[in-house]
Amino acid sequence: MVYAFGMLPLPLAGKRALVTGASRGIGLAVCRHLAAAGASVLASARTEAALLALVAELPGVGHRALTMDLGDAASIEAALSLVGDVDILISNAGIAESKPYDRTDDALFLRLFEVNALATARLARVLMPKMVARGFGRVVVVASNAGLSGYSYSSAYCASKHAVVGWMRAVAHEVARTPVTVNAVCPGWVDTDMAGDAVSRIVGKTGRSEADARATLAAMSPQNRMVTAEEVAFLVGSLCHEHARSIHGQALAMDGGQLMR
Repeated sequence: MVYAFGMLPLPLAGKRALVTGASRGIGLAVCRHLAAAGASVLASARTEAALLALVAELPGVGHRALTMDLGDAASIEAALSLVGDVDILISNAGIAESKPYDRTDDALFLRLFEVNALATARLARVLMPKMVARGFGRVVVVASNAGLSGYSYSSAYCASKHAVVGWMRAVAHEVARTPVTVNAVCPGWVDTDMAGDAVSRIVGKTGRSEADARATLAAMSPQNRMVTAEEVAFLVGSLCHEHARSIHGQALAMDGGQLMR
């Protein structure tokens, strides 16, 4: 994505952003968007090689690769000890598994909660107090419209996304009088590898064609299309702007009108 700001200062110049799940999909698009807006990006994921390739392509300076396993508290602690000050936290990494409710065991719940909800709380506990002290901070959780509704065969996933949206709303109350904002972006189906995995499951279980399976996911939106990673990145980046101060404690559905309320 290319910005045409002319001689105007880049809106996130001088800001440092940590993006989890940065090596692909939404996280990759967010890194590119924030870097183009002037931020220095700490790109985090489990695989260093993909991160190094990403960091090398980003415009601007000060970008770093940060390997971190969000399912491991010790890995998070070790990574954050190397980070220093962060102005923007984009908690994007997530995992999904699908099973009927009566075959969704404790281990599945725990796996999804560890990454989709608890990791955000662990990151914020360390980074947000420093944002408050420095006088600026933006925390954006990339959740899902599954955190605003319910879907069959996704009880653990929906519960984990509801949990992180609830966490966001509670913490937003606590920091409302500070210069830090906390919000969640809740996309519907995004055209990424996660949607590709869902398509493969549909094909495997029903025998339908890949095109038909993709059409099924797209049809869940009134726009009859999937969201793009770049669209999500645009909204995430907008919430990080200095002038987005009054957007706070919001779970913003981004699904083509699927959850009109």
